Amino acid sequence: METTPEEITALVGREVYSNNGVFVGEIEDVRLDLDHQQVTGLALHELNSELFSGYVGDSHGVLIPYRWVRSVGDVVLINDIIERLRPRDDEESGEVVV
Repeated sequence: METTPEEITALVGREVYSNNGVFVGEIEDVRLDLDHQQVTGLALHELNSELFSGYVGDSHGVLIPYRWVRSVGDVVLINDIIERLRPRDDEESGEVVV
């Protein structure tokens, strides 16, 4: 069975879950590499506050690498690595390490 390609904007608004079924956030935008014509990341907002509390303010989102994506359908499934966030040793950097 062949599938019809969808427009890339069809990803916007889809919910993102980890392999374990934990809600991560909602896709707000897609990061593209135009030279290689591929998706490189997903910008998420409406984040799961339990996963991201202490890392990201309410008005911010996160950018996850597209290589974490395992499946795209009605929802997007990503590796459970997102559930293992930890702050960097250098608190002032404002970065989160996975």
